[in-house]
Amino acid sequence: MPKLAVAVRPLLTLAGLLAVWWGVSRSSGIPAFLLPDPGSVATALWHQRDLLAWSTLTTLTETVLGLLIGTGLGATGALAMVFSPRLERWLMPLLLLSQAVPVFALAPLLVLWFGFGIASKVVMAVLVIFFPVTAAFADGLRRTAPGWLDLARTMGASPLAILRHVRLPAAMPAFGAGLRIATAIAPIGAVIGEWVGASAGLGYVMLNANARIETDVMFAALFVLALMTVLLWTLVDRLLRRLLYWVPEG
Repeated sequence: MPKLAVAVRPLLTLAGLLAVWWGVSRSSGIPAFLLPDPGSVATALWHQRDLLAWSTLTTLTETVLGLLIGTGLGATGALAMVFSPRLERWLMPLLLLSQAVPVFALAPLLVLWFGFGIASKVVMAVLVIFFPVTAAFADGLRRTAPGWLDLARTMGASPLAILRHVRLPAAMPAFGAGLRIATAIAPIGAVIGEWVGASAGLGYVMLNANARIETDVMFAALFVLALMTVLLWTLVDRLLRRLLYWVPEG
């Protein structure tokens, strides 16, 4: 019964949102080119299914590559900062600067430097997720229980053994939290890059639909993007739950 409730609740929420959307679009008098009803969006989803499928594959590829590279760089940066305070004094200002500059301001430069292909979108996704992964993992490494570290040193464990058997397992819950956040926001970087300059992807579809005032196609692309993000986050969450089986839930 609990598993059934977990599956039904999102469907009921979605049904409620669709009902409110349908009611507002029908009764508010807002023109269809500003707020199409769910039926029009569903029709656009069907008629543009091939374009949306190909565009979703492009955006998903950019997102996953950005997530993999950004997670690797973030984990490496966190380890470097925790084990080298001197290096942290140099890296932390760069990390803060990367978050202080709006991604919209960086997107045109990245497209100029890396071109209209997939590279600039991957770099944008990396920039968006690098800080949450680094900050969460570094915080987890620093918060390892001092008693565990003292016990490991008393038993003669080397720094590498302490890292592998004590600090990394202790930091995994924080790393998992950072990775979940990164998974949710990684598509933002990819789509922003597509808005600035691209020849494919869901952001490219939305930009073209906006220029043609095809609001139903814009909503369809936005719906697919949201669905893609939710499914990707669910996959990462399930994977982390399996890998971090020793972490209590709730």
